[in-house]
Amino acid sequence: MGVDGLLVRFADRFEDSANRAALAFRPVADALDAVHETSTSLGAVYLRFDPHSVPHATLTARLQTLLAERDWYSAPLPANHRIWRIPTIYGGAFGPQLDAAADLAGTDADTAIEELSTTRLRVMAIGFAPGFPYLGQLSDRWNLPRHNDLKTSVPSGALCLAIRQFVLFSANSPTGWRHIATTAFRGFQPDAADPFPLQPGDEISFPAAAARDFESLSAALNGGATCEPAQ
Repeated sequence: MGVDGLLVRFADRFEDSANRAALAFRPVADALDAVHETSTSLGAVYLRFDPHSVPHATLTARLQTLLAERDWYSAPLPANHRIWRIPTIYGGAFGPQLDAAADLAGTDADTAIEELSTTRLRVMAIGFAPGFPYLGQLSDRWNLPRHNDLKTSVPSGALCLAIRQFVLFSANSPTGWRHIATTAFRGFQPDAADPFPLQPGDEISFPAAAARDFESLSAALNGGATCEPAQ
């Protein structure tokens, strides 16, 4: 990947096991001498390193040795990941495409809310925009295509759905993802000591909240979200 980058790819398409492998391999790669920065995508790890200290071929050989040491595809999630619960308002003005998404999935809005609000998802990657998480995976019936109308705009905190994934918008944006709910959570907090509260490997559920509570959630820390270390 250019003069000072290498990419370790665990799959050429999205697979859950490849995402787990990338999350597990990243901290090991990050600890190598001469590696200055790492990041993960849905199924790969990017390393930025100092080519004056270690040639590409030498670092590649080290990485291949590490890859051969264990089955990364069956690795557990990082030990320091967190469990988040983010209060979420589904449907109506807060989720104008919920009914259409539920219909495409072969169910009704109430059943959809029951399923979606109780499913725990993984932060598979952060990308597209600062603090923007890709969350998965949902059951097969939520393998819905994105819509084609990119004139649709969603606010920061919007929870959107497509292709068996949620995304949680960290800024106002046009989108082809289906807007089914809204949170008061902010995934990008530029004035905070840690601007990105969510990290790859964290797990999240989106319990349903009442629309009347949105103002109080907006005034609460992290939009009323709770966070605890994984057991």
